Amino acid sequence: MAKYNKVTSSVMNNHIRIVGFMGFLIFLSTFSIKPTYAQDPTLRYGTGVPPAVRSINDRSLRYLANTQLKDGSWPGSPNAPGITGICVMALMASGEDPDYGPYATHIRKALQNMIAKQNARTGYMGTSGHASMYQHGFATLALSEAYGAINEALLWKDSEMFEGRRRTLGEALELAVRCALTAQEKNPWGAWRYSPQARDADTTVAGTVLMGILGARNAGIEVPNEAIDKALNFFQTCTMRGGSVSYTPSGSHGDGLTRSAIATLVYAIGKRKDTPEYKATAEFIKRRTDHNVGNRYMFYTQYYMAQALFQSNFEAWQAWNQRTIAQLQRMQQEDGSFNSSHGKAYGTGMAVLTLALNYRLLPIYER
Repeated sequence: MAKYNKVTSSVMNNHIRIVGFMGFLIFLSTFSIKPTYAQDPTLRYGTGVPPAVRSINDRSLRYLANTQLKDGSWPGSPNAPGITGICVMALMASGEDPDYGPYATHIRKALQNMIAKQNARTGYMGTSGHASMYQHGFATLALSEAYGAINEALLWKDSEMFEGRRRTLGEALELAVRCALTAQEKNPWGAWRYSPQARDADTTVAGTVLMGILGARNAGIEVPNEAIDKALNFFQTCTMRGGSVSYTPSGSHGDGLTRSAIATLVYAIGKRKDTPEYKATAEFIKRRTDHNVGNRYMFYTQYYMAQALFQSNFEAWQAWNQRTIAQLQRMQQEDGSFNSSHGKAYGTGMAVLTLALNYRLLPIYER
């Protein structure tokens, strides 16, 4: 495993350090696109964000801040590092300063919780439940987005909890990546499923974990190209000629809008836009932008559709984004939360991340 590669924050000014989830999100969405037109400066720096998006975002963040528990987690998901990670990314997505801003303490507490509960030997951040590697993937992505954006010296500031279980953010991220890569090496498909010991794989778990290690690589942690290639080969195995993507290599593919959105995104950021599989999945999701998503998986699908459409077809994303804003406006509760089958913290965090592409903060966001 490559050694821990520290990002030197002293050469960054405060504005550059506030990358958060949006830095990686737009990095993913622009990684292989050659600029074809100038971007409106008001969009590039966030001043062109629709008022409805700002309202949804602000109310959601206040809800998350007001309901966070003393140990840094959220009600209904005390042992769910992935959901805690989703909330961390939501709190950072609009450019909030993770060191001194109004949500800095909340971000630090959540990160402390995730790091303290990580297995110090294996780096695993999952749970014993059914969706454990989902948790690990989202938690890894959250650590990667906080790494380099937060001052490590302030991470454990004023913390009286988790004595003996503290480590730096970089160390925790390095361990999390090592866990994912070790699990992949043991997997015959070169991908992931529910546990680190799994011998089978599916495209939804694989997409979540792959996003986590790509985020870590973008943050400065070394990830072997072979690991990325093996995971992308797995997705190509599961992609049908018409653009639908099967859940497992031998499983039925069905309609699979979420899986096709995940595949579109990972192909794009993995530099496989020239493949027939990418072109097929991109066209597949474009044709289904008005698809009615069931309530159980709505937020998960919207989260990936936002990124996949932004990457593959900007005009389609614009139209889809407007409909999604209106839908989320209707769904947001009086207290700023969003109900979901996985609890309010999950629903609220994912709603924020679905709309996060409306923010433009840094030059890296240019298309």
